[in-house]
Amino acid sequence: MKKNFSITLILFITLSLMLVGCGSPAGSSSDPKGASLEDTKSEKVFTIGISQFVEHPALDGARQGFIDGLKEAGFEEGKNIDILLENAQADFPTTQTIANKLVSEKVDLILAIATPSAQSAANVTKDIPILITAVTDPVEAGLVKSLEIPETNVTGTTDMNPVREQLELLKEILPESKNVGVIYNAAEPNSVIQVNIAKTAAGKLELKILEATVANASEVYQAVQTLAGKVDAIYTPTDNTVASAISAIVKVANDEKIPIIGAERGHVDGGALATLGIDYYLLGKQTGLVASKVLNGEDPAG
Repeated sequence: MKKNFSITLILFITLSLMLVGCGSPAGSSSDPKGASLEDTKSEKVFTIGISQFVEHPALDGARQGFIDGLKEAGFEEGKNIDILLENAQADFPTTQTIANKLVSEKVDLILAIATPSAQSAANVTKDIPILITAVTDPVEAGLVKSLEIPETNVTGTTDMNPVREQLELLKEILPESKNVGVIYNAAEPNSVIQVNIAKTAAGKLELKILEATVANASEVYQAVQTLAGKVDAIYTPTDNTVASAISAIVKVANDEKIPIIGAERGHVDGGALATLGIDYYLLGKQTGLVASKVLNGEDPAG
């Protein structure tokens, strides 16, 4: 019998300094729907540019959560915000093109979904506030100096997932497992970070990590096949390329009777056995609430 485990992990990046170009500070009210927001509504319609790396359930969920978080805080499309949505379709150079386009459109705020989009946005502008979500390690990615004091125009949420705990879950559910296959795109820095953590954790759990790297979603099916017969289980990190082709992993795994431990809720929804990880909708929603404070002239750390 399959067991499904799903919890939410949300980590926050706070910003101790006022971001450039966010308007005047909010009033003393802690209610984001208070007087200063009403003044904002009558004065300006904010333009928000969204740069999403690729379409798949996790990132789509983060985007919708962001929009819903803004709405909950009083910022609604068609009323006091306009949203420009751009998708790079997993093409790294396109993230740079999108970032340049959003800057040329003079948007008031950029939401960058996933590490490649966030890095491109941060490379293009140091003035426009950038909200990030679904970014595994903002410090390693060069987006902030530290999670406590970013010292940049970047703030938001990170999806660093509990890799060690996920492997512990794998060992608990599948105690006889020895070899664990990991499929990922080595060009995604977020994935490399997770795989390195997995290797360290695996040794302490008497597990061996067998890697299969891919360059795009079309290579995922073959990569899983190369692992079949060699592994007792498959672990899927929060890799955008893999998330776009989770169905291919599930098909081979089901045919070969290989259990999958996912890194986020969408993996279980797609057919993985279990996860102890991220709910991207809630992650995005928290990012939207932070963005509302930035638009309202508040310090997100306040």
